[in-house]
Amino acid sequence: MNQKEFDAVIKLPANIRYEYFIKKAADFEEVWGLYDEGWATTSNDRGELMIPFWPEKEFAEHCAFEDWSNYKACQIPLDEFMNDWLPVMEEDQHLPSIFWNRKDSAVLKVDVLLNDLKLELEQY
Repeated sequence: MNQKEFDAVIKLPANIRYEYFIKKAADFEEVWGLYDEGWATTSNDRGELMIPFWPEKEFAEHCAFEDWSNYKACQIPLDEFMNDWLPVMEEDQHLPSIFWNRKDSAVLKVDVLLNDLKLELEQY
């Protein structure tokens, strides 16, 4: 990805970045998180734990700053994400924070994310 594309995508509204995430995750069959002796997490204003995910390594690396400055972008295969990660997150009542850009992200329930990924994968 070139810098121009990166700059354009990172500035998109959260709902459009979410759509980008779904397409790229299905296309490349991977998602990215930040890891340093544990996965990066944050909380919303209701105290609910959120785990951030990105569609590409560069976007995750962009968000490895401040409290996450020691974190490294780490790839998660899409099948593992869908079959292992998301069911456990739902069980633990953690929310996926999709494509944070240092300002905002798409935060939704696990079942919505899983359904959107399945629908996108059906097109392949």
